[in-house]
Amino acid sequence: MATATAIPASRLHGHHDRPSMVSVGTIVWLSSELMFFAALFAAYFTIRAVSPELWAQETELLNVPFSSANTIILVLSSVTCQLGVFKAEDGIVSRTGKLHQFKLWGLREWFILTYVMGAIFIGGQAFEYAELVHEGLTIPSSAYGTVFYLATGFHGIHVLGGLIAFLFVLGRTYLARKFTHEQAVTAIVVSYYWHFVDVVWVGLFATVYLIK
Repeated sequence: MATATAIPASRLHGHHDRPSMVSVGTIVWLSSELMFFAALFAAYFTIRAVSPELWAQETELLNVPFSSANTIILVLSSVTCQLGVFKAEDGIVSRTGKLHQFKLWGLREWFILTYVMGAIFIGGQAFEYAELVHEGLTIPSSAYGTVFYLATGFHGIHVLGGLIAFLFVLGRTYLARKFTHEQAVTAIVVSYYWHFVDVVWVGLFATVYLIK
């Protein structure tokens, strides 16, 4: 079981503050992912430009208030994720007080809460898909349905990937005897990915649900 330490994670075991190759590689990879989503945005606006009547009809099926609440949950999960990163940088793995004392939470508690919020978002998206399919909006039903499910579906897959990454980080904290610099870097890298997923969703939400 990992133990907490007051030594900043960036300096654990003789390590000093310097760019991590893992972090740099992750940022480069996320840049390529950004280009992928940019292509989906381009496809969305292109098809919308040639089918304005279809867009006006199909967007009426969207439940904007429900999606807004789901979006708020995902955005707030970025906050809890970053709070967990701060604890990781300080080498604080688990809470040092009562469960209701949020200021005394460690990496585990903040990442578990982030995981739960991400899972709620995925559950909400699945519920929305079920409602839209019931209304007749499917991938083959129209060009709008195709691009809607492609854009939001690929994002959902990325969210699931992030949830798996959180489980990996949490699992390592329970299996390792000591909280190491490598574990702190892993937590930071996962936070990069999660923030990226959140930012992309904010763009998708604005594009799909607000700019009808």
